[in-house]
Amino acid sequence: MMVTDEIRTKLEAAFAPKSLEVVNESNLHQGHAGDDGSGESHFRVAISAAAFEGQTRIARHRAVHKALGPDLIGRIHALALDISAP
Repeated sequence: MMVTDEIRTKLEAAFAPKSLEVVNESNLHQGHAGDDGSGESHFRVAISAAAFEGQTRIARHRAVHKALGPDLIGRIHALALDISAP
């Protein structure tokens, strides 16, 4: 399974988001630090879910990282997050 699909699957299961966009931006970072040549190292996620209501920005980021798990987070060099509550 591609990393993009893993991210999407885990976030959908954890948060039942109203909206979710997962974009692989690895091609924009070819030859830069953190590019491992896999084409799956840099991602941008925009997610909106009721589960984030009342949480601080840091709590939201921690919740996403926890949902993705240490194995998946360990394979990602950069993860840009735009997290909101509907």
